[in-house]
Amino acid sequence: MFTIGDFARHGRVSVRMLRHYDAIGLLRPAHVDPATGYRSYRAGQLARLNRVVALKELGFTLQQVQTILDEQVGVEELRGMLRLRRAELAEAMAEAAARLTQVEARLRTIESEGRMDTNDVVLKRIAAVRVARLSATVAGYDPQDISPVMGPLFDRLCRQVEAAGLTGTGAIAYYESTGDGSGGVLAHAAVPLAAGAGTELRTGADGTVDGADFSIVDLPAIEAATIVHRGSMDDVMPTVQALAGWIDASGYRSVGLSRELYLECPADRSQWVTELQEPVGAV
Repeated sequence: MFTIGDFARHGRVSVRMLRHYDAIGLLRPAHVDPATGYRSYRAGQLARLNRVVALKELGFTLQQVQTILDEQVGVEELRGMLRLRRAELAEAMAEAAARLTQVEARLRTIESEGRMDTNDVVLKRIAAVRVARLSATVAGYDPQDISPVMGPLFDRLCRQVEAAGLTGTGAIAYYESTGDGSGGVLAHAAVPLAAGAGTELRTGADGTVDGADFSIVDLPAIEAATIVHRGSMDDVMPTVQALAGWIDASGYRSVGLSRELYLECPADRSQWVTELQEPVGAV
């Protein structure tokens, strides 16, 4: 027999918790001294305590815990419940980490306000270009929505372009509104091709290559305000907003979403070099 203090220590719970479990009938002591009221427990009761704590951590109420235990849920079923809860907690942690990353990126944007040099903006004509394109819909314009999608999209596109016998020369990302009122964005991963490339391939009406997911399209020439962003695209917001400030101050208006021309893409994303190209027109 163990005193309540020793039993709490072996079960890694508090004495107050054991007293509460006793009061609600969830875990009664093996013996209560009628004279002193001291509670005593047997080692075998640790098994029930373990189940109580595990089920409570799964998110069950104590009343639900008591019902489950009274129905004598087996070890394998409990293990399955714990695995499910572990997966839910891991997902919640990943979501919390992603939110923290977004907040930190936004804070860096706030800290850089007024410090980005708009003298780096260059107005230039971007020539028309033929590209192999693979697309996906993302939730919005936030880099945290776009970055996890674009990497796999480019990997898939490059494999398919190579399999089709085509040669790409760089990488471009560009975006369009889905136009359905959801706020969603159609994100395009594109690989520039030589002029006239792909004419030997069979394509559908939308330019999709037979036997592949990608399509071949011609991006039109644009007049664009451009600026070079150095660093991860997760931290692109200060550069984007500096470009917006230049467009507004220079008497232009945006006439489309920016293209991203990836100039250097080493394994270390903090060393990336990307040119943002935002189509503009006169006010």
